[in-house]
Amino acid sequence: MSMPVVGLLAGMALGFAGYFGGFGAFVLVAALGAIGFIVGKFVDGDLEAGEFFRTRTGDRDGRRR
Repeated sequence: MSMPVVGLLAGMALGFAGYFGGFGAFVLVAALGAIGFIVGKFVDGDLEAGEFFRTRTGDRDGRRR
């Protein structure tokens, strides 16, 4: 399925949630969609958990001394 079709389906789902369920349902569907997207990235192997939990080294601007 192409990305424009996926975007169209996601937009339609959010539109229906907002129309029939109000703003709270819109936010809930958007949050669950984002969680599903991240889980899908993990399953595909495009994302690793270590990318979220790396420690920062060096100064605040990212340079090591």
